[in-house]
Amino acid sequence: MQFQNDPAKMSEATFVEQFGGVYEHSPWVAQKAFADGLPLGVEPLTTTLRAIIEAAGEPAQLTLLLAHPDLAGKLAKTGALTVESTSEQAGAGLDECTAAEFVEFTALNNTYKAKFGFPYIFAVKGRHRVEILDNFRSRVDNSPAKEFREALDQVHQIARLRLRAMCDPASSEG
Repeated sequence: MQFQNDPAKMSEATFVEQFGGVYEHSPWVAQKAFADGLPLGVEPLTTTLRAIIEAAGEPAQLTLLLAHPDLAGKLAKTGALTVESTSEQAGAGLDECTAAEFVEFTALNNTYKAKFGFPYIFAVKGRHRVEILDNFRSRVDNSPAKEFREALDQVHQIARLRLRAMCDPASSEG
């Protein structure tokens, strides 16, 4: 799977503009990848970006987690999400929550953030809000260390899905 425009032929500014949102509000990841030299293809770039995050250390990783919005939260209600997050949440039906589901998402978001210090993160593409709520309910009881790892793994999955969508724009629908 290859990108429509070869990242290796891009200027740093163009690369960061195109790939800076792969990791939510974290263009530093794309900047570091460009500085380190760009691999060709989605999977090698996915691996490179993941390695940058894993090597960044816990403070930078926490900052990355904190850059993510609440699922079905007030940013979604006010239209203040990134284009990517808006599309992903809408594709999962999170923009169509019932009043009861919205109340539960809000309560879970508050409980989760109080316990872990960052928002619940889940790669929602291809999922339905009922499945997401089930996952949310199960993860709120995890240990902080287990949940930190799970949140990072979910962030990497979101990035992989976003990179694949850049190769095949049809895959970003829904």
